[in-house]
Amino acid sequence: MADKKLILAYSGGLDTSVAIKWLMDRGYEVICYMGDLGQGGDAEDGKKRALRIGAKKCIVEDLQEEFVSDYIFPALKAGALYQRKYNLATALSRPIIAERMLKVAKSEKAEFVAHGCTGKGNDQVRFEVTFHLKMPGVKVIAPVREWELKTRESEIDYAKKHNIPIAQTKKKIYSIDKNLWGISVEGGDLEDPAKEPKDNAYITIARAEDAPARPEYVTVSFNKGIPVAVNGKKLDPIGLILKLNAFGAKHGVGRIDMVEDRLVGIKSREVYEAPASDILHVAHTALEDLVLDRETIKYKYGVADKYSDLVYNGLWFTPLKEAFDAFIDKTQKRVTGDIKIKLYKGRAVAVSRKSPFSRYSLKLATYGKEDIFDQSLAKGFIDLWAMPYRSK
Repeated sequence: MADKKLILAYSGGLDTSVAIKWLMDRGYEVICYMGDLGQGGDAEDGKKRALRIGAKKCIVEDLQEEFVSDYIFPALKAGALYQRKYNLATALSRPIIAERMLKVAKSEKAEFVAHGCTGKGNDQVRFEVTFHLKMPGVKVIAPVREWELKTRESEIDYAKKHNIPIAQTKKKIYSIDKNLWGISVEGGDLEDPAKEPKDNAYITIARAEDAPARPEYVTVSFNKGIPVAVNGKKLDPIGLILKLNAFGAKHGVGRIDMVEDRLVGIKSREVYEAPASDILHVAHTALEDLVLDRETIKYKYGVADKYSDLVYNGLWFTPLKEAFDAFIDKTQKRVTGDIKIKLYKGRAVAVSRKSPFSRYSLKLATYGKEDIFDQSLAKGFIDLWAMPYRSK
């Protein structure tokens, strides 16, 4: 009988399915933990698969509301896009899963926690930093870093040998992570950055070529930086994201193909899908442009980049990230208003901006008869501006 109780972060995918059997063979009693973050039917199917493989139990918790309110929306308010592209959907999901795993470990009196991350990736850091910060001294097992299975093909062979049910095949070998905020795809032919992704690398978003021939407009309403309504209809946070995902996917919006810099020092080619995120980031940025002063906007750009790095690098539960949240919340006090977005052939573009806190002044900006800008002041301003740089 196993005497080493272990909580495994279980996704239902290839790595963690194989990990159940591998850990059991080494004397661990495996309790799988799945956080439902909006990945759809995968959670229930994964639970059945885990029990069939031999896990003692599989705990599934619906974390969607907390994920949106405590992780997604703070990142949106921050403008957090890693390398100005990636919305951090996977990175944001790891700290909430890791923290919940530790609560299960305490209730189950488990001495060990485990994950299915590779030694090359970022997720191992995100899980383990959270483990160490939230439960110092907990013992961490990382099967994929330790086992003899060096390729995904060898994992598939292992699964077949031990009758482990998996969805992956040697022809369809992508590694996919999905949640409410986005989908990440890597592996297979995507590992060659010179090759265009095949159509099957994308899951929900239409190709721009196949998107409707006519544009569609969607208006997003914000209250203090938080999206609250679509086209004038108030929606709960999950419903709002799902609705925008449908709008964006239909019009080919939210496809991202990028080469990113991993924390461990290597470059990786990833494909992402994030329709709602694309729309919301465009809309939120447009609203901030309207209501924030120049110096705050410029400073916040730098904060957004650093915030993105912290999330990407697994430093969610740190003092600096907490301090950034306080600053960001202060900047969002007047980020309230309506932004109309044009969706067309793979692009989301802000075309209309309205806010009761708008800093835009028509009387100062116009070249028409309403102009009150005193242009005679410009010469003195320019002379003073240039003075430090004039040669003597």
